Amino acid sequence: MASVCFYFQVHQPHRLRHYTVFDNHSDYFDDTKNAAICRKVSDKCYLSANRLILKLINRYGGKFKVSYSITGTVLEQFEQYCPEVLSTFEALAQTGCVEFIGETYYHSLSFLYSQDEFAQQVQKHTEAIEYYFSHTPRVFRNTELIYNNDLARYIEKMGRFDAIITEGADHVLGYRSPNFVYQPAGCERLKLLLKNYSLSDDIAFRFSNKGWKEWPLTAEKFSSWVNAVNGNGNIVNLFMDYETLGEHQWADTGIFDFLEHLPEMILRHPDNDFKTPSEVVKSYEPVGWVDVPHLISWADMERDLSAWLGNAMQSNALHEVYRIEEMVKRSGDMNIVKDWRKLLTSDHFYYMCTKYFSDGDVHKYFNPYDSPYESYINFMNVLDHLRGRCKKGADKSQESKEDLPETAVV
Repeated sequence: MASVCFYFQVHQPHRLRHYTVFDNHSDYFDDTKNAAICRKVSDKCYLSANRLILKLINRYGGKFKVSYSITGTVLEQFEQYCPEVLSTFEALAQTGCVEFIGETYYHSLSFLYSQDEFAQQVQKHTEAIEYYFSHTPRVFRNTELIYNNDLARYIEKMGRFDAIITEGADHVLGYRSPNFVYQPAGCERLKLLLKNYSLSDDIAFRFSNKGWKEWPLTAEKFSSWVNAVNGNGNIVNLFMDYETLGEHQWADTGIFDFLEHLPEMILRHPDNDFKTPSEVVKSYEPVGWVDVPHLISWADMERDLSAWLGNAMQSNALHEVYRIEEMVKRSGDMNIVKDWRKLLTSDHFYYMCTKYFSDGDVHKYFNPYDSPYESYINFMNVLDHLRGRCKKGADKSQESKEDLPETAVV
């Protein structure tokens, strides 16, 4: 049997406004740009894709199923700028054919720098998914599928997740296939689902490439590749950004037509079906262990962390923003805490990437700045002002203590 498991990442960051050393205000985020981008992508992707998937679920009597990981940052923007998108996700949640996956609320790299902050963000994200969709996540994916053995063991100890998702990187799997359920090294209960990056990227990156030998990609052709997994695997994990549908691959490429016809083509084979990640976990036992001592991700050709930690600017920015965590949280000012957490979103460090060559075009496409250096300077200007707000708050707190009678000072 070949079970197709669709997982879509839905995310938009809170982009920073232009901020110089001469600015002295805490209005760090460009609400006008964020609203415009959220509405644009909603029109091109989220609304069209949600309505199509809802139609397909109804058309196939619940046999078509998908899953989503929706970050807290994009949920906030949907609520503020595009509430109609939220309503369509709510309608999908009510079908019983959609699963919502857990992750960090702010789409952050917090596991690498602060496990306390990581745990708080996972909890905050779980609460958001429960609030919006009445669904408690049972499967976890870390930001950008960043993963290693330590993360898997940490997630298992949390006790709330049954499985974790990551990249089916060749240098990790070797001769093995991503089309099976595995178990993370060192874990007793947690299961591991691996992205079939070849078939996923056929849709996400190569679909509209007229120079690709398989262009045009039809639903019938793709389903034949899925059929070939029968006897050679149990699952085909198709993990990709949701923006693939209509934003990265525009409607005029035929991407929505492809998706509309895909369930019919897949289900023509009697041994095929669609499953959510939790259904995959319940249906198939692990066939072996996967040992990932070093960090991997789903980004770029290297499948490593170089998209966010590949140069000194990124390393410095990440070190400095996490270095003030204790100061931020000790301030007791929830506005400061929220602003700081928005700065943890991985996109800010992705914009600082200086990689060019084959992956560079991708980095430049998503970068709202003229250069990575401009991104770094802008980020550090904001961070410096936020640090100043923390210090002022600490000074005021100390002054308040000094004003108290000596016996009252704790």
